[in-house]
Amino acid sequence: MPQKIDKRLRAEQFRSRLIRALSESGLSQSALARGTGVDRSTISQLLKDDGARLPNAHVVGACASVLGVSADWLLSLSDRPESAAELMASSLSLSEAPRALVDQRIFDWHREAAGYKIRHVPAALPDMLKTRALLEWEYAPHLGRTADQAIGASEDRLSWMRQSQSDYEIAMPIYELESFAHATGYYSGLPLDIRLEQLDQFERLTTQLYPRLRIYLFDAKRLFSSPLTLFGPLLCVLYGGSHYIAFRDRDRIEAFTGHFDQLIREADITARQVSGRFRALRAAIST
Repeated sequence: MPQKIDKRLRAEQFRSRLIRALSESGLSQSALARGTGVDRSTISQLLKDDGARLPNAHVVGACASVLGVSADWLLSLSDRPESAAELMASSLSLSEAPRALVDQRIFDWHREAAGYKIRHVPAALPDMLKTRALLEWEYAPHLGRTADQAIGASEDRLSWMRQSQSDYEIAMPIYELESFAHATGYYSGLPLDIRLEQLDQFERLTTQLYPRLRIYLFDAKRLFSSPLTLFGPLLCVLYGGSHYIAFRDRDRIEAFTGHFDQLIREADITARQVSGRFRALRAAIST
């Protein structure tokens, strides 16, 4: 429930914040009057009057616009002086997502969130757990002659991510792992030896790194998730193919955290069971 504030107190707070915003803007009272389209005497009264009157909404909005602050902040309805556009710009960003393993943007986000839990729904299999052979099969056709250099640099970053102090929870659909193991769909043509080596690596890492690394498999017929990563309470990043959409506002981060928690709660294969699933798939395709 909104807190009720005495009219005189609200007027005093408005005056205090208007003085602060004017001082920080570097504008004079005359400049503010010209910018707002009101008399200079009106601005002077707003800054000095000891009464309990607040200006009308038009004057409040005009002052906020000229001074680059929000009207809600001037009226003590918000503790954030930024305008709505500035708040949106700081809480939402759109950036290109190059066809690469761990580009600089992703690596910077991981370093920023070092020590926080990372929750991840990969677009395919998680890059940080792939063997070099699988990375080469998947990325070399797109990276061309720079493939070896790019994969080498990415391996260093993937190694850093695996050794960081962050816990990792990864949720992915069961069909992704099944398609990989049987070389269907996206993985059509993937040689058997690469698949066997990768399944061995999955089993080894999920055993050695548990509980810091936990992988869950969910049924995509019952649940759906777009690729996303939650960097603790700091950031949520959605992957749209050619771009990343990053949110920093608390409400969206909490909403996507709740979505990820549902994937974990309803997972068909839990983190304790996933190593056994890797062994079973390996046995099924090696016979």
